[in-house]
Amino acid sequence: MLGSTHGTLTTHSRPARVVACGEQPPHTVHGMSEPHRDGGGQGACPVDRDVSGRPLHAPVPDLDRFFRPESVAVIGASDSEGRPNTGITRQLIAWAERVGARLHPVNPGRAQVFGQPCHATVADLPEPVDLAVLLVGDPLPVIEQLAEAKVKFAVAFASGFAETGERGAAAQERLAEAVARSGLRLLGPNTNLNAFEKFRTDLDGPAIALITQSGHQGRPVFSLQELGIRLSHWAPTGNEADLETADFLSYFATRPEVGAIAAYVEGLKDGRSFLLAADRAARHKVPVVAVKVGRTETGARTAASHTGKLTGADEVVDAAMRQFGVIRVDGLDELQDTAALLARARKPTAEGVAVYSISGGTGAHFSDLATAAGLRLPTLGPAKQAELHQWIPEYLHVANPVDNGGHPVGDWRGREILDAILADPAIGVLICPITGPFPPMSDKLAQDLVDAAEQTDKLVCVVWGSPVGTEDAYRRTLLGSSRVATFRTFANCITAVRAYLDHHRFVDGYRSPFDDAPRVLSPSARKAQALMRPGQQLSEHAAKQLLRAYGIRVPREQLVTSAAAAVRAASLVGYPVVMKASGPQLAHKTELGLVKVQLTSASQVRDAYRELTDIARYEDVPLDGVLVCQMIERGVEMVVGVTRDSLFGPTVTVGLGGVLVEVLRDVVVGVPPFGEDQARAMLDELRGRALLDGVRGAPPADLDALVETVLRVQRMALELGDELAELDINPLVVLPRGQGAVALDALAVCR
Repeated sequence: MLGSTHGTLTTHSRPARVVACGEQPPHTVHGMSEPHRDGGGQGACPVDRDVSGRPLHAPVPDLDRFFRPESVAVIGASDSEGRPNTGITRQLIAWAERVGARLHPVNPGRAQVFGQPCHATVADLPEPVDLAVLLVGDPLPVIEQLAEAKVKFAVAFASGFAETGERGAAAQERLAEAVARSGLRLLGPNTNLNAFEKFRTDLDGPAIALITQSGHQGRPVFSLQELGIRLSHWAPTGNEADLETADFLSYFATRPEVGAIAAYVEGLKDGRSFLLAADRAARHKVPVVAVKVGRTETGARTAASHTGKLTGADEVVDAAMRQFGVIRVDGLDELQDTAALLARARKPTAEGVAVYSISGGTGAHFSDLATAAGLRLPTLGPAKQAELHQWIPEYLHVANPVDNGGHPVGDWRGREILDAILADPAIGVLICPITGPFPPMSDKLAQDLVDAAEQTDKLVCVVWGSPVGTEDAYRRTLLGSSRVATFRTFANCITAVRAYLDHHRFVDGYRSPFDDAPRVLSPSARKAQALMRPGQQLSEHAAKQLLRAYGIRVPREQLVTSAAAAVRAASLVGYPVVMKASGPQLAHKTELGLVKVQLTSASQVRDAYRELTDIARYEDVPLDGVLVCQMIERGVEMVVGVTRDSLFGPTVTVGLGGVLVEVLRDVVVGVPPFGEDQARAMLDELRGRALLDGVRGAPPADLDALVETVLRVQRMALELGDELAELDINPLVVLPRGQGAVALDALAVCR
């Protein structure tokens, strides 16, 4: 297996440069910067922050001394047979020898442990310690002792914390507070020995670094070493009272030996930290492949009971991962195969995929699946097809997929065919599905594939479909190659190759959205803040004033409090008009009959005013007046909104609006900050995206105006922060190209 323009807002602040540790950031909040904690306690680094005070760059903890300590203390060490601590102590002694660390047992009831001097307390240790392993039921009392001894890192195996319920969560909170005061960094609690496994040192090439919240779920990836794939680190994060997935993600992204990061995530401790860590990985072009539990309600509930953390709304997690290039897969088999490919495969020279087989049926089947998954199988040109027909009978299909009929692979022709396909400049990946072993052909084909892979800079993949897996062609030839990516299923091969091409396309064009995130409040924000009413829902009229503050277009309209004023307003706005009751408690006006459309005369306006106010009195709904609005009749109805996620904070939603938002639920989520390209990508994910291009004779909609509105709403979400609990623009009518977009209705809830 191979280990292998328009829409830019005038309120946007100037793009910020990336701030390295030691530099003064270009913008700070209220003139202040704040140090972050590093893993070794080696001082502070100024942190660039956005308008809400949140950091824009991930701190990278210095975890070198965690994974490669010079000295280790084992608190609660034991050599009494039959005790759990004894087995752990024995394993830690062996691990310390492998990494060249001095190990010091600590236990007040023993003079020696496994022949080594044992110390009564942490204060008795003969030297400063990099890492303390806590084999005690309650790690809290030990933390203060470790702080006094200037210990850099600690590991707590003990369970019974947040994974057990409210009492455990309270105990974990006390532990986290003690760790924060101490200055050391803690892994756990409720973790295990995976960080201290025996890693193979005879493997070379880029490695996989592994992060798991459940140790057992990392076993398949760790076992890749038996197939020749190098593993460099394993971080079993447990309950993450202190060190979390994001810390290890940031650290691994900077390690030169790491070719890919594989993660099994049950719940994220902090959404912002995760985004910053994923951003760091994207900046360093390090692929991150993750299984994230919680796609279903059952999965989310089970995950919470296991780790005691929020899983977050899955669609928000999915959007966040997609925006920052994290490749989300569903199964552990996909995790290991995709991470292995991404770790060691070279950058693609082209995105075209060629499928080559000894069976026309196999090639057609695989090609159907690959094309449906979004892989591009370009048709080989006439000259290339003629070249292939030198060795392949004329009646066989060679346009792509390429069917050789079987016999050519048994002699010299097989290698010529492979070299010819790989020489095509449109082809960056060659995939050869071998559905079952047939030694006269499959053995020679496997060797030719390995030899061809050694002579090309293009990716060569093989799907070995035999259920046996003991064949020499598979075990020795294919798995013995560091240049061929070998899979056991069509699905995993397609998933991995698609991720490989997607990753390189993503990082090649990556620009961190944090670089352009606003550092200072805009004048729009100050206008909007004056309109906010803490703890209240704004009326439609007030919500539209909020939109106006951010330059979002609304219809011509006036708020009136009498029938006569309504008639005057209608003449100013221009017939036909729409009249709507406006009040802070009105969320769904249409259902109550509080909207009147297509009013074309003064008498209709007077009657509508009386009817609207009568209904409001009958329903006991307080009004701040009646809106007389310009009627917008032509356009695509969309919805754009802001909600708050428990993990990621403000999120922006865009989708088909009007009544369709409740019927079709065709919406996508974006997690700020994001740029124009991501806003456009969000629209491309909509099932009804074609409506914006014009259907059944309708003109194309003003896509640029829609994108600009999404970006302005994002700016509002970032600048107003916690003050804005919810915003709903529905419908936002997107007019024909060049005519803009108009927010016909809006709802805003203040915190």
